[in-house]
Amino acid sequence: MGILLIYITMIYLYKSVNINYEIIGNGSNKLIFLHGWGGEIDSFKFICKYLKFDYKAMFIDFPPFGKSEEMSTPWTIFDYATMTNELIKKEKMENSVIVGHSFGGRVAVVLSNLNIGKKLILVDSAGLKPKHSLFYYIKTTNNKIKKKLGIKKIKGSKDYEKLSPIMKKTFVNIVNTFLEEYAINIKVPTVIFWGKKDKETPIYMAKRFNKLIKNSELVIIKKAGHFSYIEDFNTFINVLNYLVINKY
Repeated sequence: MGILLIYITMIYLYKSVNINYEIIGNGSNKLIFLHGWGGEIDSFKFICKYLKFDYKAMFIDFPPFGKSEEMSTPWTIFDYATMTNELIKKEKMENSVIVGHSFGGRVAVVLSNLNIGKKLILVDSAGLKPKHSLFYYIKTTNNKIKKKLGIKKIKGSKDYEKLSPIMKKTFVNIVNTFLEEYAINIKVPTVIFWGKKDKETPIYMAKRFNKLIKNSELVIIKKAGHFSYIEDFNTFINVLNYLVINKY
């Protein structure tokens, strides 16, 4: 006979924004899963069936994604972190293992500086200042010149163009906030899980996180990209099970 899991879907009001979140389980091992930009609760929820321990797991739809509402004013990464922190305290889950993918990694890094979480897994995390190639700077400069002269209409990335005006400002706030000083202050045991072929957050960022976070271990998945936790799920779930079960 299988274990009967407690499954709860709730709404939390933060700054007049309805935040959708879910809790699965009521075990002693607590987990918080933070999805990437444009993702939702289902980005991580499927993992639960593979966990080899009793657990209580929380999943959040970062606004405006999933079933959460859009904000009425632009947010920063610190607004997302503060909202998440309030939810964690409400559910008494401060002593959790936090798993953050991409944008969720940004939030996780800030939370770790607020003494939230006992262990951390950063999966292809964003948050560090990018290192662009010379070609990038040449292309950017040419685009700026053309735009100024009215020669060509310059558009942003496809993800950026799809956003509302409020979310465009939010996106700009987030990508222009770099978290190196926050990464240095992380004290909890940390696994940095990364796809070697990641183009969104290249492998040099994984190595930099590893250098900045003293108590960290780097796991590189050779054939994976930005969604390494899905592309090599078996390795990811083994790392997660090991980190939770053992005194890392």
